[in-house]
Amino acid sequence: MESVQKYIITLSQELEENLKQVDMDALKSASSLIMECEKQNGRVHVCGIGKPSYVAGYIASLLSSIGTSAYVLDGTEAVHGSSGQVKAGDVVIAISNSGETAELKATVNTLHKNKAHVISCTGNSSSWLAQNSEVCLLAHVDQEGDSLNKPPRASIISEIVVLQCLSIVLQEAKKLTYEEYLLWHPGGSLGESIRNMNKNEEVQ
Repeated sequence: MESVQKYIITLSQELEENLKQVDMDALKSASSLIMECEKQNGRVHVCGIGKPSYVAGYIASLLSSIGTSAYVLDGTEAVHGSSGQVKAGDVVIAISNSGETAELKATVNTLHKNKAHVISCTGNSSSWLAQNSEVCLLAHVDQEGDSLNKPPRASIISEIVVLQCLSIVLQEAKKLTYEEYLLWHPGGSLGESIRNMNKNEEVQ
């Protein structure tokens, strides 16, 4: 169990550093890019290779739930036709810890040719991906938290936190209300909790 305790300590330290270094200006720039895209009836697409592809799924779902039309773009299938889902002017959030993943480079190059805007979320601000995106959201960690320091652990959580921060900036910019949120999330305990809030307000 010592290894688990070491992981928890490492993760705590990495997240603490992450939260100190969140780039508010970059978040605002990314939010503005997305908001401008939406004004032109554009959409947001989120992609990654390997483990970040699962982060992409969660973030696309989160953004959709707050009123930003977001879709998962398969990072490898994009160069085999799936990039057709991305129209000129759309925004793509590309996630890669190293920022050097070959498959994602090919995808981003294709997206650029198709005149999409690219926001990167990477652990390396000097990487190819960071340099080839309009906005870079840095999600850097030094240690993944295990003895191999290879399987993505802390880096994945870092990416999630940074992109959650972006979702909050977007939510505030949209001035999202409970009523609007309920339209997109009527089911489950979340939807029920909002309906109960509304009932209580009516009783009062």
